[in-house]
Amino acid sequence: MLTLAGSLVAAPQDTIPLPALPTGPRNVQVGISFPAATADTTPPRRRKAIEISDAYATRLKIHYIASFATIPIFAAQAIVGEQLFHNEQNGFPPSPSLRNTHDAIAVTLGALFVTNTVTGAMNWWETRRNEKGRTWRTVHATLMLLADAGFAYTASLGERARFNASGGNVSRDLHAHWAETSARVALLSYIMMWKPIRRD
Repeated sequence: MLTLAGSLVAAPQDTIPLPALPTGPRNVQVGISFPAATADTTPPRRRKAIEISDAYATRLKIHYIASFATIPIFAAQAIVGEQLFHNEQNGFPPSPSLRNTHDAIAVTLGALFVTNTVTGAMNWWETRRNEKGRTWRTVHATLMLLADAGFAYTASLGERARFNASGGNVSRDLHAHWAETSARVALLSYIMMWKPIRRD
């Protein structure tokens, strides 16, 4: 017992003394800190959603089918028209079957172009507020309207382009020129909407 009591008395002398705590009131700075100025983190405004009707999808499908059907019919008309042109250039009257075939193909092309123009114009109007690809679609539509006008003028020259035994039929040459030019414009308009070329 005496040994334990003696050690307890000696223990405080062997430990490191604690620093004295200050007494009395202390001055402590208290304040509100503001974060450093940073770049504007306001989230960008979301684009307004464009609603597309069910009729849009139906028209688009019809537009695609008519567009792809036009290409082989173009080729057939080019072959028949070239045959007519060469026969008449050499002074041979065209056979009625060849002439009727040329006219029937022309009517079919006209119907396809009307279908594409109506469906394309309606879909363009429905998506006019969609900024993504709008310029590309507008160029496509403009080229097709130019091709429409060219083919309409080509058709107006058709009657005057009939076989003339005396030769020198300027309307026939003009008819062929406008048909070829309009077909090139239409094909350019078609190609620009094929993947991966299209940008809409």
